Amino acid sequence: MSVFDDREKAHEAKFARDQEIQFRITARRNRLVGEWAAERMGLTPEETDAYAKAVVQADFEEAGDEDVIRKLAGDLTAAGVEISDAEIREALGDKAVEARRQFMDKL
Repeated sequence: MSVFDDREKAHEAKFARDQEIQFRITARRNRLVGEWAAERMGLTPEETDAYAKAVVQADFEEAGDEDVIRKLAGDLTAAGVEISDAEIREALGDKAVEARRQFMDKL
């Protein structure tokens, strides 16, 4: 095997690892923002856990964050919580920072 092949395989392995890390951070962020929304809706701890899992699942509907934002906005509005898309996007950003910090602390 040539040096070039070794370098290519190492690059592919790093890319796969980076993608896995990003997936885990995004899933953690979605769970945290689900818990944030559940608190705003006044859900019980059991309902909060189930709702946070539902938010994580919602992210698999389409690429990007729009599916999560749409779910959060719809659920919060249905629960009588006044909220804008900008507030939800801000919460997503805040929770992304928190999720990355939590993930890095575990390493």
